[in-house]
Amino acid sequence: MASEHIPTHAERKEPLWKPDRRFIESSQMKRYLDWLFVKKGLYFRDYHDLWDWSTTDLEDFWLSIWQFFNVICHDDYQEVIEKPASGQIGTRWFTGATLNYAEHIFRNKTNERPALLYQSERSPLKSLSWSELEQQVASVAEFLRQNGVQPGDRVVSVLPNIPEAVVAFLATNSVGAVWSSCSPDFGTASIIDRFRPIEPKVLFAIDGYVYGGKEIDKTDALSDLQSALPTVKKVVWIPYLNPSFEPPASPRNKAISWNTVLETIPIAPLAFEPVPFEHPIWILFSSGTTGKPKAITHSVGGCLLEHLKALSLHQDVQPGDRYFWYSTTGWMMWNYSVASLLAGATLVLYDGSAVSPDMDVLWNLAERAKVNHFGAGAAYLLACMRAGVSFTGHSKLAHLKTIGSTGSPLPPEGFRWVYESVKKNVWLVSLSGGTDVCSGFVGGCPLLPVYEGEIQCRMLGCKLESFDENALPVRNELGEMVILEPMPSMPVYFWNDPDHQRYKASYFEQYEGIWRHGDWIKITDRKTVIIYGRSDATLNRDGVRIGTSEIYSAVESLPQVADSLVVCLELHGGRYFMPLFVVLKDAPNRQATELDEATAQPIRQALRTQYSPRHVPDIIYQVPEIPYTISGKKVEMPVKKILMGASPERVANPDTLRNPSALDTYIQLADTLKSDLLVK
Repeated sequence: MASEHIPTHAERKEPLWKPDRRFIESSQMKRYLDWLFVKKGLYFRDYHDLWDWSTTDLEDFWLSIWQFFNVICHDDYQEVIEKPASGQIGTRWFTGATLNYAEHIFRNKTNERPALLYQSERSPLKSLSWSELEQQVASVAEFLRQNGVQPGDRVVSVLPNIPEAVVAFLATNSVGAVWSSCSPDFGTASIIDRFRPIEPKVLFAIDGYVYGGKEIDKTDALSDLQSALPTVKKVVWIPYLNPSFEPPASPRNKAISWNTVLETIPIAPLAFEPVPFEHPIWILFSSGTTGKPKAITHSVGGCLLEHLKALSLHQDVQPGDRYFWYSTTGWMMWNYSVASLLAGATLVLYDGSAVSPDMDVLWNLAERAKVNHFGAGAAYLLACMRAGVSFTGHSKLAHLKTIGSTGSPLPPEGFRWVYESVKKNVWLVSLSGGTDVCSGFVGGCPLLPVYEGEIQCRMLGCKLESFDENALPVRNELGEMVILEPMPSMPVYFWNDPDHQRYKASYFEQYEGIWRHGDWIKITDRKTVIIYGRSDATLNRDGVRIGTSEIYSAVESLPQVADSLVVCLELHGGRYFMPLFVVLKDAPNRQATELDEATAQPIRQALRTQYSPRHVPDIIYQVPEIPYTISGKKVEMPVKKILMGASPERVANPDTLRNPSALDTYIQLADTLKSDLLVK
């Protein structure tokens, strides 16, 4: 007999937040709807009608985005969209058009507000005016030109989240070159794996960085890096730990200091090189946890249109707003946050640990900088929740309009915590997308309510569906997330993948011509979206698919549990074995230990009560820590493969992990599980 399903709060009808009429009327989305009515004669009853149109009439929709945001075009386009005979790879947008991303940022320059605000563990809140930003970008752009950087050349950086990184990117883009970056906490071998294949001409490097109060010197590591990059002709060193730092000598490429570069006198005011719409803007990299990272290459025009749409319409970033997203330069959310400048916002940067000296450091920054849009990974918000962070009864965060969450699914209790402990009238924007499109597939909408545990909508222009095992769209059922139509910010190609073999293998192997993203999702009757975790790490119990986020939601709500990870192993005879790994609060443990029944019973009971008996693991281990990628995602699939007997070296690159030693526990468990359970 099937167990009785008890509706969760997220399945009931009470929203946590609803926009009032004033909020709706002042939103960019409402202005866009009004513009469509006046300029195009198009009337839509609600957001979902608008979404239907945006995903069925792609040409008119993306043309409307182009026109509504008044895109600066140097050479006019011939066609809005040119689709290949089959599939999505090779779709061309606004053919013949030439433009520049940075030019659209600097059209917002003003003396009324700063361009950047920034703070670090080493320095208090400071500002950079638009005139200062323009002057620095002009000098760095002139330096790049004088050193032979031309449109299409690659410029790379190993920099923390500091203004110099923004300046270097804007200068690179202004001359038509291609940007790529890694954060300094990446291992040298991992950076080489990313940068060597793209053959950069200029490298921006740092002498070191600070994290959690600790100074980490990078001079030797980055000297090794430049030796491993034979195409680099110039290395620009930025003194950070030591203001009097002098660049190390190099026999092959001449090193130069950042301050010297800023002394470069431009021969003319800051200019912007027009490039074709499909010209590469940057190369982003997949996590590389299970192999060589994929060099995902996006277009200038595609990212421009997508970011204007996503930041302005879906998060309602308006001129004069202050936008912050806690990120490193190695995560696509850094690129996404820089895009807030397109909307006329002031970008707020922070370099350092989010939990040092305490859990309030980012919230204090938000208060001090009068942040309107505060974003972070879901893991950070959950860490604040578990630490008991609360502003109830305080007058903090008066300027805060949105709280953004991404990186992993934010469970219902995370939603509740935001409204109960941070700010009751804030708009929680949970979004999911990825490096693959440098944006979101699903996200926020200022016209719609927020329901606990649910993402508000599928974003405009993104024809997203949930497929069952027969490749048919389903509602209110767990399904495979797919994208049925191309988007402008999908990769133009992977670098060094001339026949698109890696590109096809990444997204188009399961369904011909349809993008499979690799997430389990549910589209509800009210057209919100719930994400349950990666489909390649899906739990399968007796043929029923279970999203890992459901397990984490129940387990990590228990007061004794600090963190958790679950996988499902395939056994001989069609059986499955599901171990759960938990980190207990205030219970130091240096090796995996099976929990005694008294400790395990509340965990089992929570899963059985909140979900179903199928959610109850076969065994629960206490472990010292859960492995995470540098960008903050739980390492589910590599752990699963290790436990099934795969070589750790083949399935997990330690340079891509925040805490690579955490894998040791699972490596030690692998032999025991293999002999006891006869794992395939």
